[in-house]
Amino acid sequence: MSSPTDPELRSTVHGDEALKEEDITWRTEHPYQKPSQDDDFKAEWEGSCHCGSIQYQLGREKPLSSKYCHCVDCQRMHAAPFQWAAIFHKSDFRFQDGAQGLNFYSPSLRRPLHDLPCKVYCETCHTPIMDEGRRMVMLFPELLKGIHSDRGKKAFKVADHICWGGRVVDEGVFEGDGVRKWKGVDKQSELLDDGHGGKS
Repeated sequence: MSSPTDPELRSTVHGDEALKEEDITWRTEHPYQKPSQDDDFKAEWEGSCHCGSIQYQLGREKPLSSKYCHCVDCQRMHAAPFQWAAIFHKSDFRFQDGAQGLNFYSPSLRRPLHDLPCKVYCETCHTPIMDEGRRMVMLFPELLKGIHSDRGKKAFKVADHICWGGRVVDEGVFEGDGVRKWKGVDKQSELLDDGHGGKS
């Protein structure tokens, strides 16, 4: 008998059937673990989707990293020229209602499943909330209350452009922005520009 985590099984199930077959223990773990009064979690930021159905909090003032991704997958999945992503530990993040009201999509399986890494959306307005990895989340700072303030701009200042070769916005838009530009993933690929017009 196939296990709930068998890729062959999981790539063929849909909707309610997927919930029956899928291992759903993740719903009780970070970031889906509902806040409790015994929790020493202190919210530094609050965010929500467009319709307000999904509310969440961040317990860290600054992300571990903030970057613009220019890869083709991000362009297609966000219907945008690039994605602004901020990296946090899963334990830094709290959904007010756990996994309720969320939809998931596995890019690797091309199925609506919670199969890591996966995309997380509001099921009502379909606002992208975050990308969930095995240990981290990449959330989208545009959804945070106060992101346009001086505090928000300083805390989420972008440090890297990744997948620079895939960019569709150019013509001097990012020229002289003082941000490192990587051929692929930051610190794991060739550094094309150190942010000051040179390479290190």
